[in-house]
Amino acid sequence: MLDEQSLLIAGSVRNKPATGGLCNEANSTLSELAFVGLGLNSERSISLQGLDLARESDCVFAEFYTSLMPQLDLKELEELVGKPIEFLKRIDVEEYAQERILGKIRGKKAVLLVPGDPMMATTHIDLRLRAEKAGIKTRVISGASIFSAVCAATGLQAYRFGRTVTVPHTESEKPPESPYDHIKTNLENGLHTLTLLDIVAERNYYMPIREGLEYLVRIEFNRKEKVIHDNTLVVGVARAGASNETVRTGVANELLGYDFGGPPHCLVVPSKLHFMEAEALQVLTEARPELLKPYTLT
Repeated sequence: MLDEQSLLIAGSVRNKPATGGLCNEANSTLSELAFVGLGLNSERSISLQGLDLARESDCVFAEFYTSLMPQLDLKELEELVGKPIEFLKRIDVEEYAQERILGKIRGKKAVLLVPGDPMMATTHIDLRLRAEKAGIKTRVISGASIFSAVCAATGLQAYRFGRTVTVPHTESEKPPESPYDHIKTNLENGLHTLTLLDIVAERNYYMPIREGLEYLVRIEFNRKEKVIHDNTLVVGVARAGASNETVRTGVANELLGYDFGGPPHCLVVPSKLHFMEAEALQVLTEARPELLKPYTLT
C-alpha cells in the first residue's frame, strides 16, 4: 500500500489538478466543509460518523502528505465511500485552496479526508479558518491520532507528556537544535517527550528512528549537556495502531541498530517513570527491569 500512496502524493496516481468533475451539482444554499479523520492505519480506521458524512456529501477530497497510513488501500477507500475521491497535494491545500477546494464547494457539502486527527496539523487549521471567513460552515470529525496512540502503544500516561517536538529532515551543516532544547526542558520538568520524525511525502521520504536518534546525538556531541547520549532511555514506535505495530524500549545506542521495519516511525524520550509506567514498558515493549530501575520514581 505504501508505494501506491507515495505515487499518489507525487502526483502520479489519479492526482489530477482540481478542475471540477468530481463534485455533484449544488443542491443547497448551504456550503459546508467537514474535516474527517481517517485514523492511523487503513481505510477501515474511519469512524462510522465520518463515513456517513462522506457518503452523503456532494464531493470528497483527501490528502496524504501530512502522514502515512501504512495499510491504506486507495481503491478500497473509494469503494467504502461509494464515490470518486479527489486527491490533493500539499500545494493544492496550502497555496491554491481557493481554486482547488473552496471555490468548488459553494452550495455543496464537501468532506476532506485526512490521516490521523484533522486538527493536529496546522495546514488543516489554516484551511478551516479560510473556509469560515469565506462563509463556508465547517465541522470536524476526529480520528485516532499519534498523540493518543503512543500512550496506548507504550503505557506511558498522557498527562505526563510535555511539548511535542519534530526532528526535521535537513541537509544543513547547522541543523536546528530546537528539538534538543525542548527535550531538555521537558526532562528538567519531569515530562516525557513525543518526538515526531519528519516526512517529505512528495519525495517518498519518511525519517526512520535511527536517523532521528543520530540527529539528536550529533547535537549532544557538540553541546555535551547529557540530554541525548548513547545510554539515554528511549522508546521507538513504528506503525502505531497497525496490526504490525512495533514498539521497543532501550538505550539510544541499542535502538540505533534495531530494525523497526517500515514507516511511519516516532520516538519517545521518557522522563522519570511512575511505577505503573515502568511496568507497562516491561510488559508492552520488552524493556529490561534493570534498565528502567534508575528512571522509576520511588
